[in-house]
Order: sequence, then structure tokens, then C-alpha cells
Amino acid sequence: MKKKLMTLSALGGISGFEFSVTEHIKKLLVPYCDEVEADPMGNVIGIVRSGRKNAGRVMLEAHIDVIGLMVSGISEEGFVSVVPIGGVDSAVMPGAEVIVCGTEELYGVVGAKPPHLQTGRETAARMEDMVIDLGLSGEAVRKKVSVGDMVYFAEKPVALSGKVLSGRGFDDRAGLISLLICLEKLKGTALPFDLYILAAVQEEPGLRGAAMGAERLAPDCAFVVDVCHGDTPDAGRESIFKLGSGAVVSFGPNIHPYLSHLATEVAEEHKIAYSPDADGGDTGTDAWAVQVAAEGIPVLLLSIPLRYMHTTVETLHFGDVKAVGEILCETLKKLDLEVLRCTFQN
Repeated sequence: MKKKLMTLSALGGISGFEFSVTEHIKKLLVPYCDEVEADPMGNVIGIVRSGRKNAGRVMLEAHIDVIGLMVSGISEEGFVSVVPIGGVDSAVMPGAEVIVCGTEELYGVVGAKPPHLQTGRETAARMEDMVIDLGLSGEAVRKKVSVGDMVYFAEKPVALSGKVLSGRGFDDRAGLISLLICLEKLKGTALPFDLYILAAVQEEPGLRGAAMGAERLAPDCAFVVDVCHGDTPDAGRESIFKLGSGAVVSFGPNIHPYLSHLATEVAEEHKIAYSPDADGGDTGTDAWAVQVAAEGIPVLLLSIPLRYMHTTVETLHFGDVKAVGEILCETLKKLDLEVLRCTFQN
């Protein structure tokens, strides 16, 4: 599973361009599912049939898109200007290595003005002032690159000490790995409901794929996996979680209480590390889009602590990825859809 995460991290597939990773995602789900398909927008959906007539539906969801850039212009000299796709911080741009997906994949760098040429107190460069240098003439670039082409960051993932990994796109491809861990552990288990796996597109620009998928599938309940903020010296204390501390289980109006309490119950029963998180409103994740889809869907959000979110060195502890998968697995085994339906009726 670590190797699968590292492979996913190195792929493109920024928001709106997930088609470049669709086949890879489908291959990851095929060993666990009775059916795997992609919808017109690029969501990948896997189905594990229970074999029961009129079976209930339970959905597991993680988003597969990552932040990136898109070509917005090409100068006479061949420098490529870009706009951000998702929450790209301009502070991480200078010196970044990128791949421009034109008629072929082209390696480029985002240059930065050397300190020797700076005068006085210069402010940090703005996104609109930065360009990608492909090392080609303007004519050569225009033959290979067009406005609207995808650009993704090229830095490769690395293993740090112990079980700590660093790379780009762990938000939220680590979440997809947690789903695979769950499915692996569920092999041979007969669940009383059909299980739908939604690998959703376009979370970063607005929770779009999850909204489409949840509306279409209309599950009886859903489990969403995403990342949350890991501990760093400058991160403060509120909703910050230590790497290696396990899964983060959310509570609040975006979350169904039966599901959150069931998840913590099984975590304690099976001695799986976790931390509770109080989310007072919209969690800012696909859990929000799923909850308000169709006629309303009971949802649980499980999160993986992650440092340096939306950079090329997102850092996590693989034990936390595993803990989320294990809690998912044990929760599904104890999930009672009839109890869920009656929660608010008394």
C-alpha cells in the first residue's frame, strides 16, 4: 500500500484533468470490486455486491484530484504563464519543478529573481508575475504548448525516517489508500449491504465530484476520508493533530452522531489509535457536499493528519493512513442501517 501511495503521488491528474489517472485508479479498485466504471465527469465508482435483494447502499469516498496549474499564456520569448487550479500558495512556486502536459510532457522550472538582483525590500512574487522556463524558444514552445494545458508539480515522493512519507498529492490520494486498506481487510467478509466506492474528482475547486456521485448513488450513508492539519511548531493548537496519533474522527452538524460514535466505539474495542475532532459547521471537505446531496445523506468524516498541506512536500505517518482503513473496516462490520434510520425518529 505504501508503494501504491508513492506511485499515486507521482502522477498528474489535477482538478479538471483527472482523466489522466482514471485508468490507474480503476486498476486499483478492480481486485476488490464486482464492477468498476467511470462516469462522464471522471469519477471512478467501484461496487461490491452483497448478493441481497433490495440491499442497502453504503458509500466510501475519497477525492483523487490534486492542486496544480494551467497554462494561461506564452510570451514571445517562450516563457509560460499559468493560473492556479485549487489552493496553490504562490510562496511555494519559486524554484518549483513542473511538468507541462502539451503535445508531450515537458519538464520546466519556475524561476525566481536572484537576491543579487533584488533592490530594497521587494515583496514576494505574485502568481501572475511568475513564469515557467522550458528552456525552449518561443516558436518551439508554441508548437508544443497551448493555453489550457495542464501543469503539475514534478517533485517525487520520498520516505523520511520511520513510517513518515513526504510528497505531493497525499491530499487526498492517501485517503484512497485508506479505502484500499479497508477493502483488503474486508476480503471474505459478507456485508448485509452493497458497498460503493467513489473516487471523486474536482474536490479542490468546489467539492464537485462528490456532489455528483452522491446524488447519483444516493447511499443510505457515507464515509468520507480526507486529510486534516498535522502538527508543526507554527500551527497552533486548534484542530491540529500529531503525526502517528492515528485516525481523526469528526463530530458536529456535518456528521451523523450514530456514525461518529460507532467509529470511536470500534476504535476503542480494537485498540486502533484515533483522536476526536469537534467541527462546529461545514468541515470544508467532501463530507459537506455528500451530506446535502439527494434527500440528505448521513455521513462520517475520517481524516489523516498531514503537514504542509497544498505544498509539494505534504508529510504524513503511514500508520495514520492504516488506522483510518482499519476503523472503516471494523465500523462497516458493525454498521446497522436500521438503527441509523431510527436515530432521529424517537
